[in-house]
Amino acid sequence: MTPRPAWNGARLAVFDIDGTLVDSRASIHEASCEAARAVGLPEPDFERVRQGVGLSLTEAMRRLEPGLDPAGLAAFVAAFQAAFRRLYDSGHEEPLYPGAIEHLHRLKADGWRLALATGQNRRGVARNLAREGWADLFLSSHCAEDGPGKPDPAMLKAAMAACDVHPAMTVMIGDTTHDAAMAVNAGVLPLGVNWGFHTVEEQRSAGVRHVASDFADLEAALLRFVSQSFDQKKIA
Repeated sequence: MTPRPAWNGARLAVFDIDGTLVDSRASIHEASCEAARAVGLPEPDFERVRQGVGLSLTEAMRRLEPGLDPAGLAAFVAAFQAAFRRLYDSGHEEPLYPGAIEHLHRLKADGWRLALATGQNRRGVARNLAREGWADLFLSSHCAEDGPGKPDPAMLKAAMAACDVHPAMTVMIGDTTHDAAMAVNAGVLPLGVNWGFHTVEEQRSAGVRHVASDFADLEAALLRFVSQSFDQKKIA
């Protein structure tokens, strides 16, 4: 077992990508529908699709169509990946949420160490890191291809080790119950945002202490975390 780093005063903000920094709601739903058509399944509505976002792709597709046998599931996953590749080959790029890049730059300027923890595969992470201004922001990135996906704490533990930050000074910022559960399992503070895939109520039920309404609200919550001016059990 890799030992956790000793506290050195550093602080770490680990961000999810889909639904937190990047607005991928339309493209994920579109690719899910195209994949379903390709393998002869009915098109899923957004309500069903959104529940699995944040998990590894295979697990998300399994939850979307739990009756598939292994071969059928593999075909469904491959169809989704093909649909996404066609989207990007056509020049599509998912937009950042307004204020996201400015928020990240402010945090870095204020001394935060930044990392990514996402259900995307490594190709998706590389695509996002190629965005203008992203490459120099994050000290590390962790995805479902690296090992166990959310809600297993493996990605967060890897991020803390890579960034040399203690769990008590680490925050996980996401938009889903899967992000929250991973944070709880890793012993770090879960913060949520209200503009992604899961509702405020869903996130709170999974252990999120505060769900931000915009990036200014998120920044204020992170400032409170740094100053230790609140009880982490009563952050909301």
